[in-house]
Amino acid sequence: MTAFNVVRMRVKPGHEAEYIDFHANRDMSNYNGMEAMHVIRIGEREYMFIGQWTGMDALAAARDEMIKTLDQFRDKLEDLGGDLGLTDPRSGEAVISRKL
Repeated sequence: MTAFNVVRMRVKPGHEAEYIDFHANRDMSNYNGMEAMHVIRIGEREYMFIGQWTGMDALAAARDEMIKTLDQFRDKLEDLGGDLGLTDPRSGEAVISRKL
């Protein structure tokens, strides 16, 4: 069943273009089972990364690689507050999928 990971992040001032470029041009070949990825601007310097996966097993198998990727731009992120740290991640299986 299709799975998704969603991660909210806030980029430090002056690093938005670098953050966008990083995600637009990075090598995704180590993410077996990832079908699509999207980065969405949801506010001032705030973004949601959305990954679509073949299933939860593929997503779980890629967690170490996702952490390595985060480590490459961790210094560009701002603490989200509320004891969240730099990211607010969630993942789960699709309950409804519709193409219109």
